[in-house]
Amino acid sequence: MYLRFIKCRKLKPGALYSAVRQYASTGTFDITVPLNFWSGDRVRIKDASNTERVYEPATGRVLCELEPCGAVEVDQAVKNAQSAFQEWSRMSGMERSRVMIKAAQIIEDKREEIAEMEVVNNGKSITEARLDVDSARLCIEYYAGVASTLAGQHVQLPGGSFAYTRREPLGVCVGIGAWNYPFQIAAWKSAPALACGNSMVFKPSPVTPVTAVMLAEIYAKAGAPEGLFNVVQGGYETGTLLCHHPTVAKISFTGSVPTGKKIMAMASKGVKPVTLELGGKSPLVIFEDSDLENAVKGALMANFLSQGQVCSNGTRVFVQSQILPEFLEEVVKRTKAIEIGDPLLESTRMGALVNRPHLDRVLGFVDQARKEGATVLCGGEPFVPADPKLRGGYFMTPCVLGGCRDEMTCVKEEIFGPVMSVLSFETEEEVLQRANDTTLGLAAGVFTRDVSRAHRVVEHLNAGTCFINNYNITPVEVPFGGYKMSGIGRENGQVTIEFYSQLKTVFVEMNDVDSLF
Repeated sequence: MYLRFIKCRKLKPGALYSAVRQYASTGTFDITVPLNFWSGDRVRIKDASNTERVYEPATGRVLCELEPCGAVEVDQAVKNAQSAFQEWSRMSGMERSRVMIKAAQIIEDKREEIAEMEVVNNGKSITEARLDVDSARLCIEYYAGVASTLAGQHVQLPGGSFAYTRREPLGVCVGIGAWNYPFQIAAWKSAPALACGNSMVFKPSPVTPVTAVMLAEIYAKAGAPEGLFNVVQGGYETGTLLCHHPTVAKISFTGSVPTGKKIMAMASKGVKPVTLELGGKSPLVIFEDSDLENAVKGALMANFLSQGQVCSNGTRVFVQSQILPEFLEEVVKRTKAIEIGDPLLESTRMGALVNRPHLDRVLGFVDQARKEGATVLCGGEPFVPADPKLRGGYFMTPCVLGGCRDEMTCVKEEIFGPVMSVLSFETEEEVLQRANDTTLGLAAGVFTRDVSRAHRVVEHLNAGTCFINNYNITPVEVPFGGYKMSGIGRENGQVTIEFYSQLKTVFVEMNDVDSLF
């Protein structure tokens, strides 16, 4: 698959940043560049068919034509990854660390270029995109430090004999990314994999295909062996080919629950381990003794980052009845003040949703909520910016729904858009039962000044990632992942090493064999 921008010419090194700036001002790109990457370079598919259009969310204009990788291309990428694995896995942790540190430094140098490309392809604000690039860099830095600490265990046995364990890499790992955090997810999946000595073939979402290949170039420039991090573009068929490939040792996926189930089933055919970071319908519980200012800010962070397109969002906001009127007044006032518009402008706080079908789907949830008796306190409507270039973009006003009940569709189903559902509660026991009444368990949050209550509530929340007096904070040093149908395994933190490595036990006999025969 490759990127075919309007008005094409050959890409020169370093031209991408200026092309982004040109597109922002004129509405046309002047480059053509393949988006697949293996054999140490971008790769163009010779006989491509079934192309798909990719759109710029902020304008609605065609950004590029996507050409999916087939069996031949997937096999080439996996073979390159396997070849690189043979070299990379024999390197010491310190040697791998040096390459990863260099990659992090290049990301820091290219921060603005990557962030602006992410904005054009994804639609989120430039402010958020910069933070995403920072998170990617920090993740690679963190696992660069971990790489040299990987070690086994020595166990003394009777008679001078002993045993030891070796933590060894898995081989070729597959990463399958989502469209809401394209560059960050590519880094979150590749960093622990590479630190453990694995190689990776990464498939970005076909909706946001552009920035993953930039990461591949960065690893290559940092000195990684040719084929260490490869990018194949495509949709379901390409992903299926990767999951079924006999050389692939592990699959890590971020996306929806239905797709995660399919990937898990495909991986089971080869008994391959999986990491699944799936959907959420997370509760945010605000008690009457909360600092209201922080609780409101936390609710906004829990619902409106990346236009609400965040799997961990706390979209079920439970507010104790004593402070509900005051909370609603303040949260609605601040929601109405969110500046929507050109995501490349510094002042913008909410950009465009990722594409037209998704915008229509989110607006449909608002209409359904209204029909089921919820009150639309603000927002929930299409938004047309004043800038003529943006009038075809996929914008909507952030929405707060009041009077919600547990059985409503907006409360039960993941909307994945800027829609906050507010519910009232009376007691701690009641809200815990209601908060846990879901098949998902990615995240949860609680706001209270009572430290004992905070820890007590978190203990009983069935969620893998919990926040006390904050929300949607994801430092790379700590694990992130869910309970129940929200996934298996973890991203980030020391524990993730266990999901990208395998343990070998070695027994050493220092005496004669004591045989029964």
